[in-house]
Amino acid sequence: MNRPVIRSANKWLAWLMAMSIVLLPMAVFAQTQIVYHQNKFKPTDDVKLGRQAAAEAEQQFPLLRDAEASSYVERIGQRLVASIPPEFQHPEFRYYFKVINARDINAFALPGGPMYVNRGMIEAARTEGEMAGVMAHELSHVALRHGTAQATKAQKYQTGAAVAGILGTILGGPGLGQIAQAPFAVYFLKYSREYETEADLLGSRIMANAGYDPRDLANMFRTIEAQGGGGGGGFLSDHPSPANRYQRIIQEAQYLRVNNPVRDTREFLAVKERLRGYPRAPSMAEIAQSGRRYPSQGNDYPTGDRADYPSAPRGRVEYPSSRFRSYDALGVVCLSVPDNWREVSEQGSVWFAPNGGYGSNNGQAVFTHGVNIGIAQTNSRNLQQATNEFLNSLQQGNGNLRSRSGYQRTYVGGRNGLSISLSNTNEATGRPEVVNVFTTQSRNGELLYIITVAPEIDYNNYQSTFQNILRSVQLNDWGETDQQLGGSAT
Repeated sequence: MNRPVIRSANKWLAWLMAMSIVLLPMAVFAQTQIVYHQNKFKPTDDVKLGRQAAAEAEQQFPLLRDAEASSYVERIGQRLVASIPPEFQHPEFRYYFKVINARDINAFALPGGPMYVNRGMIEAARTEGEMAGVMAHELSHVALRHGTAQATKAQKYQTGAAVAGILGTILGGPGLGQIAQAPFAVYFLKYSREYETEADLLGSRIMANAGYDPRDLANMFRTIEAQGGGGGGGFLSDHPSPANRYQRIIQEAQYLRVNNPVRDTREFLAVKERLRGYPRAPSMAEIAQSGRRYPSQGNDYPTGDRADYPSAPRGRVEYPSSRFRSYDALGVVCLSVPDNWREVSEQGSVWFAPNGGYGSNNGQAVFTHGVNIGIAQTNSRNLQQATNEFLNSLQQGNGNLRSRSGYQRTYVGGRNGLSISLSNTNEATGRPEVVNVFTTQSRNGELLYIITVAPEIDYNNYQSTFQNILRSVQLNDWGETDQQLGGSAT
C-alpha cells in the first residue's frame, strides 16, 4: 500500500534533481578551463622585468600630457584589476595605466602590471565597453604571466638569471626599434595562438566581473577591422584570426551573466571629445623613425619642458580631493594621492601637486603644495648620516631652509626611517612654508626621500592628506633589509 507513494516521491525527487541541474549556471559546465603555463620565474621576476621594460618604453614613446584622460584610463584599469578572478591575482604586481600619444589602435601590458593604451585605441572605440575590453585582454596576459612563461619556453636560463638575458624575449626580438616594421602595432609582446585565446577568454570574465558585456571585446575586433586595422599584428594578432576570436568570445560570453552592462559613460564621451581637439597623433612607426627619446616622463609633463608649466604658482589652489588614486613612482614606490593632483616629473624625481600649486620662476620649477619622491645617491650606508648628506645638498641649493625640529624615528613603507621638519621661504611667492622630509635607505646605500610641502598658513589643512599618502606607501622590492639608524633620533 505504501509502494505507490514511494514511487511517486522518487519520481518527484528525480524531477527536482533534473531541474536543478538544468537551472545551474551554464558557466559551471561550459566555461573554458584556463591554467597557468610552465614558468621558471617567480612573480617578483615579472615585476622586475616589467619595471625595466616600462622604463625603456617611456623613453621610446611620448606619453599623452592630459591629466583628465590619464586619470580616466587609470580608473577604468583599476576597476578591471579588482575584477581579475582570485586564482589569477598576484599581490606582488603593481598595475598602473598610461596613455601613449600615438594614433595606432593598440594597447600593451608588461609583466608585473604596467599597461600602455594608445590614444588611437580610445578614439577608435565606440563605447567604454570596447575600450575596457582591449584593456581586459591585455591585463589577462599579465595575470596569466604569459611574458615569463614565453621566456621560459624560448630561453634556457634558470630562475633568477640576469634580467637582461630574457628582456629581449619579453619585448619580442632584438630591440624596440622593430616597431617601425609593424603596420599598426607595438610588437612588445607577440604571443602564440594559445596565449591570445586564453587572454580573450580571461578578459571576457574580467569584463563580466567588472560589469561590462564581454561581447564588447568581440565587437572591438569588428570596429578595428572596419577602420582598416584587420591585417596587422598587435592587438589584432593574425593568430588566431579576428573572425575566429570574435566567434570564440561570443561563445564564451553566453555563459557570463551581466545585468545592465556598462557601455557608454559621460566620462568616456568627454574624454573622446577632448582627444578630438588635439593635433593628429603620430603613428608608432613615425615615432620609432624619429629616434627621439623621452627621458623621465610623468603623466602630464616631460622633464624640463618649462613651456608647459604656468609662469608662476598663482591663483586658487584646489583643495585635496577625498578620493585617492594609486601611482607607481620611479619603479620602486607605490602610493596613493588625491585624484585631483597631477604627476609632474622634475629632475629625476616625481612631484604630485594640485592645480595652482606649481609653476616656474626664473626658469626653475617651483612647488608650493604637494609631495616629492626621489632617490638620492649618498656616500654613507648609515641612514642618519645619509640623510644629513641629503639635507646638506638641499640647503646648498636653497639657503632659506632651516630646521624646525630634530630627527624623529618613523616608518616609510614598513621600513625603518627618519623624519625631520624644516621651514622655508618660497622663492616664487615669498610666503613661509613647512617642508617635512622622510627618508629610508636600501642595502646598497640608495636613499629614498619623500618631501611634503605646504604654506605655513595651509599646513594644518594638509596634514591629514600628507599622512594618508605616507601611510599608503609600499616599496616594490627596493632593498632587502632594514637599515641601521645610527646615532640617536631626537
